[in-house]
Amino acid sequence: MARQPTRKKMYRTMQGRMVDIDKLRAANLDTPAVGNMGVNARGDVLGPKGVIAKPKEQVMKEYYQTPKGRAQDTPVPKSPRPAMQIPQPRVEQVQTMNPTVQETKPAPKRTVKTAPKQEQSKSGIDAALDGLE
Repeated sequence: MARQPTRKKMYRTMQGRMVDIDKLRAANLDTPAVGNMGVNARGDVLGPKGVIAKPKEQVMKEYYQTPKGRAQDTPVPKSPRPAMQIPQPRVEQVQTMNPTVQETKPAPKRTVKTAPKQEQSKSGIDAALDGLE
């Protein structure tokens, strides 16, 4: 059976122009790709000043040589979680007459003083319903 020749991938743009994608790709193989991966459009790893540091073939060879998804015979032990630390009460240092001896005493507790509540005089409906039960 005769084999048909491969057709070029021609696409029509929104403006009606015909674009050959294969030709466009071939023209831009050495152009650095946009982003932070440091590769060109072909997939070569770029070094300083855009020089090819590692060709695409070497990158693919290294990728397929590394084993992925194999189960290990011995499980990896989990690292123990650190114990929660209970906060210690704050202690103030008090110096005595003898500078070599220092006494410690706990810090005073803070208390919030509230003003006593004053009775408000009732007015309106509250005053009228106060005596009824």
